[in-house]
Amino acid sequence: MSDSTPQYYQRHIFFCLNERTNGENCCAQHGAQQAFERCKALVKQQGLAGPGKVRVNKAGCLDRCAAGPVAVVYPEGTWYSYVDAADIDEIVESHLKNGRVVERLLAPPELGR
Repeated sequence: MSDSTPQYYQRHIFFCLNERTNGENCCAQHGAQQAFERCKALVKQQGLAGPGKVRVNKAGCLDRCAAGPVAVVYPEGTWYSYVDAADIDEIVESHLKNGRVVERLLAPPELGR
């Protein structure tokens, strides 16, 4: 795809909702489902949802467990670690709506699984 080809969504955010049953740490143990639901509701309420705008999706393991819970915004490839509803509100308002990365919530780049 060339830079001049419009993308179907302006931004796409994926929330890791992976749940591990073997006792290992996972995003599902840290409120990931609630964060996903809040983000989806806010995006819809603010009229940001749909083609040419924003899409909020569930994802399986994104392999960034040590930084979890995590979400990633594309096309930028910006990884976020969040802890509460206020963090989700800020990601929606700043990044998804206005295109400004929320620096304080960036997942440390070295944290993987």
